[in-house]
Amino acid sequence: MRAPIGNFAHSTAAPDVLGLLTPPVADAVRGWQGDVPADQLIFVDTDPEIADTAVFVEHYGPELLDHSANCVVVAGKRGGETTLAACLVLSRTRVDVNGAVRRELGARKASFAPMDTAVGETGMEYGGITPIGLPASWPLLVDSAVLDTEWVLIGSGRRRGKLIVPGKVFAQLPGAVVLEGLGV
Repeated sequence: MRAPIGNFAHSTAAPDVLGLLTPPVADAVRGWQGDVPADQLIFVDTDPEIADTAVFVEHYGPELLDHSANCVVVAGKRGGETTLAACLVLSRTRVDVNGAVRRELGARKASFAPMDTAVGETGMEYGGITPIGLPASWPLLVDSAVLDTEWVLIGSGRRRGKLIVPGKVFAQLPGAVVLEGLGV
């Protein structure tokens, strides 16, 4: 199988490589439902040593800059309560934490969650957190521009490997809330 974007030596339908995914991501792929068949979730093997966006794009293909999205975990706080959520934005943008995120979560203050919280609560590796397999109770805030991207490169739950999925998939994930201007 050839990946629909990028210059990857190895690509495989994600359901065929569940052992290479973290347990929450593998469970989400195993139980996949939606308009897009699970075999359209493509796993590509990547070198974790060149995960930095600039080096990654140089190695695997310049068009990936326009097809990559970052998933970050945020914490919204209000009145002693903390709400964890995930945000998905195109890699060429940054998450509007103090505007769009804070408003959507109804929080007085919002910030990126500490690394140990993000890793511990998701069951994924730092630098590989992906929207597929997140806790179902979390809001998943998705920038609308991600949905308009035909194929999107995201983390696989690990630093080694990525997933390439159709952009429209993200609106169908548990807890998904599509927002204009989440990525600025």
